[in-house]
Amino acid sequence: MTRTRDWMKFAFLVAITIVLAGAFAVAVNAPRVSEAQQLRPVLLNTVAPPSIPAAQPAADLGDAFVAVVEAVRPAVVFIRSESAPRATRRSSPFDNFFRDPINPDPQPRRGQGSGFIISEDGYIITNNHVVENATRLTVRLLDRRSFEAEIIGRDPNTDVAIIKIDADGLPAVSLGNSDDVRIGEWVLAIGNPLGEAFSFTVTAGIVSATGRGLQGLQQEQLYRIQDFIQTDAVINPGNSGGPLVNIQGQVIGVNSAIASPTGTYTGYGFAIPINLARIVSEQLIATGKVTRAILGIQIREVTAEDAEYVGLDSIFGVTIQDYSSDADSPAQRAGLQYGDVIIELDGEHVSYVAQLQQNIGFRKPGDRVRITVARRGGVRDTVTVTLGEAEEPASPVQVARSEEPARRREAVFDKRLGITVEEITGEQLARDGVPRQYAGLRIEQIDPDGPARDFLIRGEIITHIEGERVRTTDELEAVLQNVGPDQIISVRTVSFSGSGAVRRRTVRLRVGQE
Repeated sequence: MTRTRDWMKFAFLVAITIVLAGAFAVAVNAPRVSEAQQLRPVLLNTVAPPSIPAAQPAADLGDAFVAVVEAVRPAVVFIRSESAPRATRRSSPFDNFFRDPINPDPQPRRGQGSGFIISEDGYIITNNHVVENATRLTVRLLDRRSFEAEIIGRDPNTDVAIIKIDADGLPAVSLGNSDDVRIGEWVLAIGNPLGEAFSFTVTAGIVSATGRGLQGLQQEQLYRIQDFIQTDAVINPGNSGGPLVNIQGQVIGVNSAIASPTGTYTGYGFAIPINLARIVSEQLIATGKVTRAILGIQIREVTAEDAEYVGLDSIFGVTIQDYSSDADSPAQRAGLQYGDVIIELDGEHVSYVAQLQQNIGFRKPGDRVRITVARRGGVRDTVTVTLGEAEEPASPVQVARSEEPARRREAVFDKRLGITVEEITGEQLARDGVPRQYAGLRIEQIDPDGPARDFLIRGEIITHIEGERVRTTDELEAVLQNVGPDQIISVRTVSFSGSGAVRRRTVRLRVGQE
C-alpha cells in the first residue's frame, strides 16, 4: 500500500515536470507581441455580408431561357436590303461599328440585318442603318415565309426605323419598360449575325451598364440621342435591329452597335432602350417622321472642374457648350449661357446628357420648361424656356485652305495653360470662307505635362477666356493676369471638321504655376 502511494507521487511529479517544460518551451519560442498589438488586436471579417437573394437552380434558369426563346423567336425577322451602288451611297455614322456582308460588285449594294414584329398586321422595328438608302427590302420569318417590305419612316438621330410587310395574324413581341432595367440582370439577344447561315441565333448575357454613349456615332447628326444599354450577350454584325429581351420575355432594347476594333464581337454590345424606340416608333407609324423639341444648345457631361467652378457638392448635371444656332436658340432667348450647368428640369434632378436629351426631345415644340442652372461661384438661376422644333442642320461652312501662311507673331508658351498659340486674324478666316467672328488664338502645341493636356485640343481656336474675348496674345496675357494659380477658368474654343462643320466647346481647366 505504501509502495503504491509512493509510485503515484512519483508519477504526479513527472507529469508536473513535463507540463512545466512544455510551457517553458512555448514561452521561449513564441514571437514577442508588441504592446500596440496587445492593446489593438486585428479583427477580421467584421463586415456584414450583403443581402443577396438565394440563387435558383441552374435548371430553372435554363427552362426560363427556353420559354423566352419559344415566345419571342417567332417574332424576330431576317432583313435583306438592296441599295444604290456603293459609289453613290452616303456613309452612315454607324459604318465604323458594323461590317455587314455586302456584294463586292460595284452594282447594287446588299446587306442584312434583323428586326422584330410589334403588331399582328406587320409593323417591324429595326435600325435605321439597316434600311437606310435601301431600294428593296425582303423580310424572312422564322417559318421561312418571305415578304417584300416598305419603309414607313426612319429616324437617324436614334437609329430607329419602322418597316411593314403585308400580312395578318403575325406573332408579335411584348414591349417591356427599359427604365426598370437593372445592371446585372439576365438578357437574351436574338438576331441574324454573320450572314444567313447563322440566322435566328440566340445568345445570353447580362446588362453590363445603362446610359452609355458611344464616341464617334454623334458627329453626323446634330440632335443624336445616345442612351444605350450595354450588354455582354454576344452581338455581331447582322444582329442590328434585333431584340434584347429580359427574363420575362419582354423586349427592353433594340440591338444596335458593338464596341470592337475588328468589326466583330469582342466583349460588349449596345442596345437602344425600348422606351426611346417606342416613342420614336409611334411617331413614325403615325406621321412617317419624328417631331423633336429642342432647347437649342450643345451639351456635354459635367467634369470635376465644372462642378467645382459652379459650386456643386458632387459631379452631376449637363454643361452647356454653346448654342445650336446663333440666330435662333430658345435657350439663348431665355437667358441660358454657355458654360451654365443644368441641374434641374421642371424640378427634377438632371444627372447626365442622355437623360436631358430624352426628357426634352420628345416633348412638343412650344412646350414651356423650367431649367435650373448653376453658375460660377455657386450662383443658381431658374429660367423658363419655350421649346423650339428640331431641324436638320443646314450645309456646313466650307473651309478652303489658303496657301498663304498665317501672320505669325512670336509664339507664346505659357506655363499657366501649357500651350503654344498662334494668332488667327479675321481677315485670314474670311479668305478661307470662315466668319470673322472665329478669329482668335489657334493652339499649336500642348505641353503633355501641362494643365491643358486633358482639356484642349491642338488646332482649336481659343475665342474666350472667363467670358473675355481674346484675339491676340496681348489680350490673352491681360486675361491671365487676373487669374491666380490653381484657379479653375472657363475657356471657349472653336474648330472645324474636314467638311467645314463648326464645332464649339466650353471647357474648364485648372491654371498651373507661372
